Amino acid sequence: MLSLSDPAERENLATFLTHAIRLDQAAVIRLRRRGDRLVTAWAATGFEVLATRTVVGELTVPDITVAGDAALAGLGAPAPDGSVELGLPMDSAWRTALPPATGFVHVDDIPARSLVELAERGANLAAEHSGGHGPPAGLLEQTVLTVTGNGERVEVPMRVVFALTAMDFIAHGGGAAEARRIPPSETVRVRANPAWLRLDARYGSVARRRGAPLLAD
Repeated sequence: MLSLSDPAERENLATFLTHAIRLDQAAVIRLRRRGDRLVTAWAATGFEVLATRTVVGELTVPDITVAGDAALAGLGAPAPDGSVELGLPMDSAWRTALPPATGFVHVDDIPARSLVELAERGANLAAEHSGGHGPPAGLLEQTVLTVTGNGERVEVPMRVVFALTAMDFIAHGGGAAEARRIPPSETVRVRANPAWLRLDARYGSVARRRGAPLLAD
């Protein structure tokens, strides 16, 4: 069902799946065909935020959900023609709506380093107050950044920042996405439509409904 003839594109998708599985060992991945030569992968992050990455490839069905570990295994052993074994379809396992592919406006670009600094401070606060049960709900819902531009005012909660950094979507020059490693010129683009907020980084995007949790399709 999936063909990725370029090894670099297989590596890109494998990296995305690896990060999604690190957040949830039972992660399911939704793949959607985008035009004739692109495939978009979606994953839930555990922060009520979706993560996505698009690769160059061909999907023989418009839309399919598969187990992340099975798809990752298939990417590690492609056929000579670049086709990838995805495992059994698990469409009923996908529980949330997806944002539309179009209709977003560019609000502003923000320094990637600032987002990583916010994530670092948030992680420290979570460690102090979580009691071993993960970040407190109040911390996740806290607005940590307000972005304005193009007639929009977008409030970015900590959960979106955590999702972006947990998926390792920001380019950095080292083994970990620490703020000091982020080039000052690296930016993250903030986009929005009336219902969704999206942050676009170098290696992928995260999206969340504005003012509401993710809803089922």
